[in-house]
Amino acid sequence: MTGIVSTPLWSEWLALHDRLTADVVRTGRSSSGRLTDGQPVLVAGVAGALGNELRPGDLVVADEIRGDAEPLPSHASPLLVGALRRAGVRVHHGPIVTTRRIVDAPDARRTLAATGALAADTESALVAAAAPPGQAAVIRAVVDTPDHRLLRPGTLVRGPKALWALRRAAPVIDAWAAATGDREVLLAGPRSFCAGVERAIEIVERALVKYGPPVYVRRQIVHNSHVVRELQRRGAVFVEEVAEVPEGSVTVLAAHGVAPQVRTDAAARNLRVIDATCPLVAKVHSEVRRFVARGNTVFLIGHRDHEEVVGTQGEALGQVVVVADPDEAGRVRVADPRRVSYVMQTTLAVDEAEQTAAVLRDRFPALDGPRNDDICYATTNRQQAVRAVAREADLVLVLGSANSSNSHRLAEVAAFDGVPAYLVDDASAVDLHWLRGVRRIGITAGASAPPQLVDDLVRCLSGLGRVAVTEISVADEDIRFTLPREVS
Repeated sequence: MTGIVSTPLWSEWLALHDRLTADVVRTGRSSSGRLTDGQPVLVAGVAGALGNELRPGDLVVADEIRGDAEPLPSHASPLLVGALRRAGVRVHHGPIVTTRRIVDAPDARRTLAATGALAADTESALVAAAAPPGQAAVIRAVVDTPDHRLLRPGTLVRGPKALWALRRAAPVIDAWAAATGDREVLLAGPRSFCAGVERAIEIVERALVKYGPPVYVRRQIVHNSHVVRELQRRGAVFVEEVAEVPEGSVTVLAAHGVAPQVRTDAAARNLRVIDATCPLVAKVHSEVRRFVARGNTVFLIGHRDHEEVVGTQGEALGQVVVVADPDEAGRVRVADPRRVSYVMQTTLAVDEAEQTAAVLRDRFPALDGPRNDDICYATTNRQQAVRAVAREADLVLVLGSANSSNSHRLAEVAAFDGVPAYLVDDASAVDLHWLRGVRRIGITAGASAPPQLVDDLVRCLSGLGRVAVTEISVADEDIRFTLPREVS
């Protein structure tokens, strides 16, 4: 069942009805007889801001709709906020409160603002009650504020401005309506944090407790913006190079590994270094040193600008040659083809990496490789899981940040099987247009993405219609790496 748009006032209906293909009805203050029970509902109209940080013409999307009864959650609100911001609209996200009378007096506004509410109207909670739990949405355009009160002449200008802002939201409202409906969510297992990422994050957390903030971290501890922001909130300070760290300070080296020169530079500044390098990355560094000690040139299969590759190449500059793909493998030259070895970046797509290695083996019969695969177990497991999900899904969403190599590879693996696949940082980055007509959505998360992001995305989708969740698991993971002595 598709969603329906409610405009309580005639002026709101007039502002939207000719801009929407979705069903739009004028409900007044009650949904009785006008909305069908069981339908997602989006209430669109104007409202009064409770604080002066909001301006006339701003939009407010409710994450919670408050009234006389229990507050109504709006699960799909992050999807609407993301869509409106991408459309260039100034939008705020927070509670909207429905009152019995228009709130105009400054004292009354301050009282409501103290509860955390952003805006007030007289209809949303009453209309939204017709929707199934979590499936109500509210978009309100600000017409008045504490400094620009409703019962003033300026409303003659601010009112049309608010209604125009509402019209600008029409394409997003239409996309919301088209995206509503019941669907199945297929969760790939395993997904999200791997043992190396959990270890790296725990190292920073323990360092903050043991040594107190600030604790400096060279580069992002793992490639995820949510993890970085949370650690910053706790007192971690992220820097590009150890030269930026005050002498003698506690410094964590990120999970992706570093070149030996970084450790030398840290020692020169007398830094208290805690190494959070993933043990599987450290294994690749060890292999490079072993091969170089034999006098071999080492082919490093990977993406040359990735931090892991930069750090690994730094083990022996001039003797480690980065090979990005099969084409480069077909062109690379070395001084002595009889003395060659190869290693791999740990977060590559398994199939592509093996194709590159196969070209190198054909061209260099003496090629020596690692005793065990370099691509880590977590990368392999997550790629196998997303492939299993992609076979059953109409769309695959991969949670992970744009600089996460393993997350990019998951989207590529899914797309290789012919299903539309997108990498998104969180639920707010999901384009509502992707969801139109899609009834089976596969979801996974890169090894550096917090599991909470998966829960948040499933909750957002449940705001568009009923969701049945099925997990497709290909492996169990129980690996845990020990912590360094500095924080154990």
